[in-house]
Amino acid sequence: MSPLAAGLDLFACLGEGETMSLAPGETALVPSGWAMAVPPGWEIQVRPRSGLAYKRGITIPNGPGTIDADYRGEVKVILRNSGEDAFLIEHGDRVAQLVVAPVALVHPEVVDGVDALEKSERGAGGFGSTGL
Repeated sequence: MSPLAAGLDLFACLGEGETMSLAPGETALVPSGWAMAVPPGWEIQVRPRSGLAYKRGITIPNGPGTIDADYRGEVKVILRNSGEDAFLIEHGDRVAQLVVAPVALVHPEVVDGVDALEKSERGAGGFGSTGL
């Protein structure tokens, strides 16, 4: 909604006058009415709207969700009500934002165990091994 915004607003497409209600703790698929062809080497990320997340507890549990370059169906948003009150979605409400991003297309190579991997200074250290 602003000239330098990174995300494109995505609206609920429910049909004129139609609504959806999300009870606290409920998750639902919200249709957008959009389908798109994403070029190879790119993805579209589906992200929560910060105002809805902060003010109402409405978020995207798999956020950011990904629309792959080979997907051709309707974009639907997985919304979860983490708030304390029911949330009403009306046709035309902004429910998410889309961000276009490049992706590295990789071709995994199978090796014979972790010892076959190139060594690094960090090694197998994970989950807090480099400090908090």
